[in-house]
Amino acid sequence: MGGPMSGFHSGEALLGDLATGQLTRLCEVAGLTEADTAAYTGVLIESLGTSAGRPLSLPPPSRTFLSDDHTPVEFSLAFLPGRAPHLRVLVEPGCSSGDDLAENGRAGLRAVHTMADRWGFSTEQLDRLEDLFFPSSPEGPLALWCALELRSGGVPGVKVYLNPAANGADRAAETVREALARLGHLQAFDALPRADGFPFLALDLGDWDAPRVKIYLKHLGMSAADAGSLPRMSPAPSREQLEEFFRTAGDLPAPGDPGPTEDTGRLAGRPALTCHSFTETATGRPSGYTLHVPVRDYVRHDGEARDRAVAVLREHDMDSAALDRALAAVSPRPLSDGVGLIAYLALVHQRGRPTRVTVYVSSEAYEVRPPRETVPTRDRARARL
Repeated sequence: MGGPMSGFHSGEALLGDLATGQLTRLCEVAGLTEADTAAYTGVLIESLGTSAGRPLSLPPPSRTFLSDDHTPVEFSLAFLPGRAPHLRVLVEPGCSSGDDLAENGRAGLRAVHTMADRWGFSTEQLDRLEDLFFPSSPEGPLALWCALELRSGGVPGVKVYLNPAANGADRAAETVREALARLGHLQAFDALPRADGFPFLALDLGDWDAPRVKIYLKHLGMSAADAGSLPRMSPAPSREQLEEFFRTAGDLPAPGDPGPTEDTGRLAGRPALTCHSFTETATGRPSGYTLHVPVRDYVRHDGEARDRAVAVLREHDMDSAALDRALAAVSPRPLSDGVGLIAYLALVHQRGRPTRVTVYVSSEAYEVRPPRETVPTRDRARARL
């Protein structure tokens, strides 16, 4: 495995310096002004708290679940045809609390309320759920993450991610059902498809055209057919489009290819996720569906992940050159030297909006995972040819 400085951090580099440098360069890719960039790098430094001044020669401040190497920052770029990508940064504001999940959650709540005071938005929905997601002795892999959609003008869209397993994994479904009911979505839980877990519940806070409550589901051994059958929104997205995206991102065989069997057409490693978003309470039906494929587990190295992403972007008439600029903005290393810089590929459908593709990019502040020799789905399939 790569060392704590991943071969390209020098001297006593600090976590905050690395993350804000990456963010500054990404803001340029996204077409944000210098003033917006300065505002957003300042917010990122504040969100990291004392961890911003932590040398990268030390271990990560916590064993955060946010990234594979425990960097408490992740970037994502949302692509649409004919436009520069929209940039987002995901941060764990409580990371300076170490592995004290209760204090991590309290620090995260303080950070969100500070943002609410600064940008003048309400935390009412989050406040309604505080006792559900922030018990005195929380369980699970996270307490609170905060995502900032970096908009022109220096005021971001704010999203919070909460942990349905805070009261125990066996009560996650009950927690999600109760949370949806408290937020007025009394029928929403019953509209969700079957799944193998509830990793996240997310809320849009602040200035959004249609604020969403988002429920993320985990699906073990998902196939392309599954991916196309899971949307519950109306109108439903194209099943063929979803299946094609899933096969491209996961490098899965298409129907009729020589040799595929039931298991070679499924993701055998880290599971895919779906996200079902709710914006109105009258029908109980989702207004959005997102399919997330953890591409890093199904490639030998990031060169392959980049090629998968480019194929998806071109299929949807989106600018793949911006992706290459973004990857170079985050890391100077050759893509073939590691795996994990591109973490997820996602296909996003929201009622009344054009389809978009989101690429999730890891900071890799602490470690570059080495290339792998085998890939679960591809090598098992080839063994049967």
